[in-house]
This record gives sequence, C-alpha cells and structure tokens, in this order.
Amino acid sequence: MTQIALAIGLAGVSFLLAVIWGPPLLRVLKHFNIGETIRIEGPERHYTKQGTPTMGGIMIVLPVILVTLLMNAATLIGLNVTGRSILLPLGVMVIFALLGMIDDWEGIRGSRRGIGMRARVKFPLQILLATIVAIGLVYFLDVPQLYIPGAKKAVNLGVWYLPIAVFLIVGTSNAMNFTDGLDGLAGLISATAFVAFGAIALLQGQIFLARFCFILAGATFGFLWFNVHPADLFMGDTGSLPLGATLAVVALMTGHWILLPLIAVIPLSETLSIIIQVVFFRLTGGRLIFKMAPIHHHFELSGWSETQIVQRFWLIGLLFAMFGIALAIT
Repeated sequence: MTQIALAIGLAGVSFLLAVIWGPPLLRVLKHFNIGETIRIEGPERHYTKQGTPTMGGIMIVLPVILVTLLMNAATLIGLNVTGRSILLPLGVMVIFALLGMIDDWEGIRGSRRGIGMRARVKFPLQILLATIVAIGLVYFLDVPQLYIPGAKKAVNLGVWYLPIAVFLIVGTSNAMNFTDGLDGLAGLISATAFVAFGAIALLQGQIFLARFCFILAGATFGFLWFNVHPADLFMGDTGSLPLGATLAVVALMTGHWILLPLIAVIPLSETLSIIIQVVFFRLTGGRLIFKMAPIHHHFELSGWSETQIVQRFWLIGLLFAMFGIALAIT
C-alpha cells in the first residue's frame, strides 16, 4: 500500500507542476506564434482551431524530467525513490520529444508548413532510435522478453526480440500520433495506458518503473487541463511521438508487451483504420470504406460531437486497459 500511495503522490506532484507552468508556456507559445496549421482536407469544424498553440508536449516532458531529477537528488540523502531502470524510458521520452519538436517546427515555420518533416527522413530516424533502445533493453537492462498470460516464466525470443521491439516502439509512436486528432483524445488514452502498465509494474515488483509510469500519467493529466475541448493547447508531435514511444518501452520492460494492442486498443484502431482505408482505396480504384481516416474523423462526419467521440473512445480504452491488467495477473 505504501508503494501505491507513493506512486499516486508522485503523479499528483507532476500533475500540479504541469498545471502551474501551463499558463506561462501558453503565453510564450502565443508570443512566438507557435500555432497549429489545420489541413484543408480535414473536417470543416476543425478550421476554427487554426492558430491554437501547439508543441504542448513540452508541458508533459519537463515536469517528468523535473520530478525524476528530484527523485535522483533524494538518493543523496539516503532516500531510495528512484532507480537506474527509469533512465531508459526517460531518455526515450526526451529524444522522441526532440524529434517531435523538429517535426512540429517544420510544420509551423519550416519549408513544409502544415505538413512537417518528410516521412523518408522521420521514419528512418525513428527506426534508428528504436534500434538503439532495443539493444539497451536486451544488453543493459536484460528485461524479460515476453510474458504470456497464464505462464509463470518469461519466454526467450532470441534474435526475434530486437525487430519486435523496434516495430513496437516505432509503431506505437506513430499510432499515438494518429490518435492525436481530437481535443483530449491522445492525452486520455496515453495516461490511461501508463496507469495500466504502472499497475502491472507494481504487481511485478518493478517499483521504480511503476513510479515513472504514474509520474508520466500525472503530467499528462496536467496537460489535459489545457487540452480538453475546446482546447487551449495541442500536444503536437512534441507530445504524441514521445508518449507512444515511451509507452512501448514501458510495455517491453514489463515483458507484457503482448498486451499493448489491448491496453492501447484505440491507437491500434486508429492505425488500422488508415491501413484499411488506403488498401481498400487502391483495390477498388478510389472507393472509401470510411468517410475519413483515422477513424475518429469518420465518426465526426457521421454526426458525433468531438466530446462524444473522445469520451466514448476513452471508455473503450479504459475497459480494455482493465482487461489487460486482469490478463497480466493471471
């Protein structure tokens, strides 16, 4: 119970830090005109969001870094509140946030305004970073490679682990990016997923990893204070890319990454809707199976309000996250 209370307390601290420094960040972003560029092919109701401050992922990343540094400082006075194991997911969060910042900047002020980095540049960078992280998971942290629900021992995947880890990190990073299309959606989904994997880590005895998950969830909830509809701030790729990549790393560290498609069912569904849309379009010579992809836009064009979509998607995500936790403890 003490560990649970401490994890929740750290989440509360990161939440307060995010909420406190949110208004100054908003003023800075508005001063430098760091605003969202809305694509004309999107739903018409999104046109009113033109110019809304973006790169709000900074609001999530900095409190997590600060709380983590404070925990490391606490070890100097003999308090055992952090461990080496959280340095890898923390590093992933920071590096992917920097990549997201570059992508956002390209889309706001760069030569590719409204589009962002070229896929042929961003995607190889994601693969390179994910490969380095996967090597770290195997050779430095020696994480359990795979826990199958119901089995007591971890399965060793041998040479298959590295490509699977790279695929999960890159895939989840981009899936969370696809999910970030409505006010509050990506934040709610990712925070819920981090709480779920934090709970799994606690049950495994990975105390430091669990604390990190709750700290990140708390900071994300703090960001949501400014991101609920109608949003005052968007996370941008500065937030969605690191949230997705870090979530995958956390899942890999628990060994229960096989539950990631369940716990992150909404980002998976968003990604699959795009793949299905593109494949169906090409096979049928231009016909569409959805009104628009990712799938949250399909429901927008079907008459659902933005709040209805976000709340219903979050409820689905919450339910599947609970299923995931249940399977992890079987």
